[in-house]
Amino acid sequence: MTEVFPAIDIRDGMVVRLLKGDYDKMTVYGGTPVDMAFAFDDMGAKYLHVVDLDGAKEGIIAANRDDIKAMISGTGLKIEIGGGIRTENQIEDYLMMGVHRVILGTIAMTDLDFTKRVLSRYGSGIAVGIDIKDGYAAIKGWKELSSLRADEALKRMCDMGAETIICTDISKDGAMKGIDVDFYKSLVEKYTKEYGCNIVSSGGVTTLDDIAKLSTIGLEGIIVGRAIYDGSIALEDALRVCREVQSQ
Repeated sequence: MTEVFPAIDIRDGMVVRLLKGDYDKMTVYGGTPVDMAFAFDDMGAKYLHVVDLDGAKEGIIAANRDDIKAMISGTGLKIEIGGGIRTENQIEDYLMMGVHRVILGTIAMTDLDFTKRVLSRYGSGIAVGIDIKDGYAAIKGWKELSSLRADEALKRMCDMGAETIICTDISKDGAMKGIDVDFYKSLVEKYTKEYGCNIVSSGGVTTLDDIAKLSTIGLEGIIVGRAIYDGSIALEDALRVCREVQSQ
């Protein structure tokens, strides 16, 4: 069952969105991250995708810890969080706090031994985020390209036991130019059907038609960010369309 995951990106205690991962092209939205999480919960969301941009860029994990705790204690949302997570202590802290799953990004591409160990130990409590740019996996808050081609990175993570991979098409993220359905369909065909690894899409959702198309291909989740904040999509409508398409 595909679910819609509204997204909250946190920077300096604010709700923001970046254009294609560029910190110099950041839009700040009203309301606190906690208020936004409460609103999404009231609208009927089941999942919440959170990116700690302070952690992703500066490695300052503790900066937004209180907000994450408040989101968990005050809502019924299953929260996944990523951004600068590099140690097993950080993983354990988030999971003990009640986070649904922790997303590994750069560390998953640069320290395969660590990634294999924590995937084995924490199972479904870990998701791997693979951010794709020019055919390669990007790292360090999208500022650099790793040496791994996207296909190689996906296969390695599946082979090491990743149960969920969040794939971001950086060229589409925050650009409001739509999605590449065939791209995500190919990922599901290969990595879900062949390896049993769930795929979550991220980047580019602009219209309810995008939601409808992505809801039919077997994704675990569809992350939606800027389109909600800019008013192009109402979260309630996105949730409804996703359910209706799958019930047909």
